[in-house]
Amino acid sequence: MSEVTSEYRHIPVLRAECLELLDLKTNQTFVDATLGFAGHSIEAAKRLGADGLLLGIDQDEVALEAAAERLRTLSAEDRPSVVLLHGNFGQLDDLLLKCAIPGIDAILFDLGVSSVQIDTPSRGFSFKENAPLDMRMDPGTQTLTAQEIVNTYNAADLARIIHDFSDEKWARRIAEFIVAAREERAIETSEQLVAIIKAAIPASARRAGGHPAKRTFQALRIEVNGELSVLQQGLDAAIRWLNPGGRIVVLSYHSLEDRLVKEAFARAANRCTCPPDLPQCGCGKKPILDQITRKPLLPSDEEIARNPRARSAKLRAAIKR
Repeated sequence: MSEVTSEYRHIPVLRAECLELLDLKTNQTFVDATLGFAGHSIEAAKRLGADGLLLGIDQDEVALEAAAERLRTLSAEDRPSVVLLHGNFGQLDDLLLKCAIPGIDAILFDLGVSSVQIDTPSRGFSFKENAPLDMRMDPGTQTLTAQEIVNTYNAADLARIIHDFSDEKWARRIAEFIVAAREERAIETSEQLVAIIKAAIPASARRAGGHPAKRTFQALRIEVNGELSVLQQGLDAAIRWLNPGGRIVVLSYHSLEDRLVKEAFARAANRCTCPPDLPQCGCGKKPILDQITRKPLLPSDEEIARNPRARSAKLRAAIKR
């Protein structure tokens, strides 16, 4: 915790909206699949009360320790039974099986990298701090780092990752500059990589759209942590574990995440696989979700002013039939 920069602020995004959509009741079982520092769960716990069960999942042990300490501050009547689990939501099946519960009543996903990970320089997530190129969300179990990617992937694979995971229009040129630079010396720090990206993007293009390294760093982080495949696994598992009437709420922060959530909800809301020209359904597959949010909820201008990291957030929710 001591490494966190002075800029660190843990501000839950769309907390009131998340809690309204979760619609938690006493005695229910709630899963915070991305516990972080319990920014959402501290309020969720009050709705669950002493007879409820809160399961918090996070792959960052620092976050788990801080969340546990924060949840212990709740009064006895506001504090449900709390079980904190080290792992990520891609392991949801295994984690919930270990808890020996029959099902869950609500689950929240707050996707992306946490504030503490961004603001801890040694983690290497931020393009604003000079640090080793790491970007692992769970350094204790993961081996692949951003440093390994930029120093070993060929130009074609680098360009594909940067383009597909961030929609960076200069992906091919950035990849070529990375390969050329590493021939001179290994790329080991965020400062080195930022300089390479800036050199690759023409000056005229660097004047708009935020920091020129933002998209490439996002793409590398997604590749290091396998975020999209983990998200798909987590969504599928969460829908299976929901009790009838149970709710799933997802906060995403970039278009790739939001698209996966939108598609997962749509599939579960319309499971018929018959050809569209068939007069009536013959497959017998019935919808298992009803979408609460046809269009994603967005943060207000006031929230964005308070917390700039909320700017790209999109909130979707659905209920199990």
